[in-house]
Amino acid sequence: MRDQAVSCSSMSHPQKQGPQGDARSATFLVSSATRRGSAIEVFLAFLKLGLTSFGGPVAHLGYFRTEFVERRAWLDDKSYSDLVALCQFLPGPASSQVGIALGLGRAGWLGALCAWLGFTLPSAVALILFAVGVTQWATLAQSGVIHGLKVVAVAVVAQAVWGMAKTLCPDRLRAAVAIFAALLVLAVPSTIGQVGAIVAGGIAGRWAVKLGALPVTEHRDYGVGRKTGAAMLVLSGLLLLLLPPLAALAQVPALSVISSFYQSGALVFGGGHVVLPLLQASVVPNGLVTNDAFLAGYGAAQAVPGPLFTFAAYLGAVMTGPLGGWVGGLTLLVAIFMPGFLIVVGALPFWELLRQRTGVQRAMAGVNAAVVGVLAAALYDPVWTSAIHSRADFGLALGAFGLLVYGRQSPLLVVALAAVAGWLFAN
Repeated sequence: MRDQAVSCSSMSHPQKQGPQGDARSATFLVSSATRRGSAIEVFLAFLKLGLTSFGGPVAHLGYFRTEFVERRAWLDDKSYSDLVALCQFLPGPASSQVGIALGLGRAGWLGALCAWLGFTLPSAVALILFAVGVTQWATLAQSGVIHGLKVVAVAVVAQAVWGMAKTLCPDRLRAAVAIFAALLVLAVPSTIGQVGAIVAGGIAGRWAVKLGALPVTEHRDYGVGRKTGAAMLVLSGLLLLLLPPLAALAQVPALSVISSFYQSGALVFGGGHVVLPLLQASVVPNGLVTNDAFLAGYGAAQAVPGPLFTFAAYLGAVMTGPLGGWVGGLTLLVAIFMPGFLIVVGALPFWELLRQRTGVQRAMAGVNAAVVGVLAAALYDPVWTSAIHSRADFGLALGAFGLLVYGRQSPLLVVALAAVAGWLFAN
């Protein structure tokens, strides 16, 4: 699965003995002992991974460790483990944020940009080309192959809900938060319902979830000071708050779409699949993208390497207006990744202080439970209602789910089989 949530506990964290309230422990930084590199080196390393990293963020993080800890020795296991924990704690695409931080530590700001470009562009270009095909050949959108992609999306999202529920809803309280979030989204099928569910989950978690204290961890210096980090966090927050009213006042349709995609990138917790309902609410109800084209692109996104957030490039390219084509695809690609970029860079100098605040930990636990419910609601509408129309469709979705969850087959193989099956059913 491309975007299965990863538990922070799955990575071992080095411990530093000391009281939780020790400010010196909470802000201690370990300088990097490795030499600096060039931006070109970073770009080529991540381009190779962008072309070959199938399997979702769990697999991506494994590829990154093999390449940058074992093979290139850019950092040690302790620093890598702590970086992974940070990026799973923050909103945004976790594997991409790990890559951005690795590039930042290796070659500064230009290195961070090159890491993102190298890892992201291969899948973005592939999805934009697919969008161009869907746009120019109308019969392609109605073909059996496209229907097979819509059906396999049911299996992929069901696998995401299954895996995330086991990890993020381990007790009755968080399971109840997930159920409430799903009911709220189904009752209010819009961005307001989705954001409201996430906010409600955070409030419930803050006051009701019980968690143990995390160990204090030494982490390396990525070259970002607290003033710069604070500026990045403030900028990300200002864009989140000001873009929607600015778009409404300016009455520029393109700015409104960019604002919606920025919001989606800033509010995704628990895995990239959660971006599905947020983006669907941004482009389908207003007619910018048809529901069939939306789900076909989501299915196709499972067959390309790299982060699932590149689905935004497909939507920008396939929409009828105000964007569209290559310009629209690349514009919305930047819009959805920008908050994750700003947040991870801004959080690096404050990581230890943030993660030791029990209120923050509890709120994030509630948010993560709520996103399970948001995704479960999306599994029903629009994914299930738009793709499953017959017993054959249900059988294909069930078979794809079995291959993914129990057969542990590659998503690329499952998507290909579903596309072929869809073509055969239509002929």
